[in-house]
Amino acid sequence: MRTEIATLGEFGLIKHLTEGIKLENESSKYGVGDDAAVLSYPADKQVLVTTDLLMEGVHFDLTYTPLKHLGYKSAVVNFSDIYAMNGTPKQITASLALSKRFSVEDMDEFYSGLRLACQQYKVDIVGGDTTSSLTGFAISITCIGEADKDKVVYRNGAKDTDLICVSGDLGAAYMGLQLLEREKAVFKGEQDAQPDFSGKEYLLERQLKPEARKDIIEKLSAANIVPTSMMDISDGLSSELLHICTQSKAGCRVYEEHIPIDYQ
Repeated sequence: MRTEIATLGEFGLIKHLTEGIKLENESSKYGVGDDAAVLSYPADKQVLVTTDLLMEGVHFDLTYTPLKHLGYKSAVVNFSDIYAMNGTPKQITASLALSKRFSVEDMDEFYSGLRLACQQYKVDIVGGDTTSSLTGFAISITCIGEADKDKVVYRNGAKDTDLICVSGDLGAAYMGLQLLEREKAVFKGEQDAQPDFSGKEYLLERQLKPEARKDIIEKLSAANIVPTSMMDISDGLSSELLHICTQSKAGCRVYEEHIPIDYQ
């Protein structure tokens, strides 16, 4: 079944997608349904805001990216930015630009992933927008979070004697992307070809359905540790280290043999 988005219209689609959304966080006073969301944060908290824009053909390829996975990933990449500031994500707004090739059922799939991510990480959907696009699918997610005022971690706090730590292994998401691109090329050359992903489920999950490192922030808090500097490394270790070094006005030494590479 395929329902044209035009049959619902912009406001009908928003109502359809956000129906049944409940607010769970105390700081979420009012969400979808008015001109703006209403938020209220305690005086001892710092409010954190981040935005990510994802463009079809640049950040994702719908040839091999399920819309449910895309919805999940779109939310999680924003949560990761809040965790990287030593904060906790609390709310998101989701704005979408859609071409005519997308149906209401397609958006149901996307939103099912978005809502699943929000349920997993206890984040409220408090607003957003939809509009038409002539070129494809564009996704803009804004995430709002909170952190203790004296525990916000910036990129510019690294010191010369600090130890560089990576919270997980590296390379799996990139290899997952290469695997998907390889199978896409095979499929283009031979329409009857079936993708061969046997034994590569972990790599695919890291690319298509990544997770934000909420567990690291919780462990740091439990150990009463506040890092001097921190950021997520979704763009790669070397580029992110360069950002920290530049903003902290410091250099770094990396021991290649100690980099936690995933060798799958």
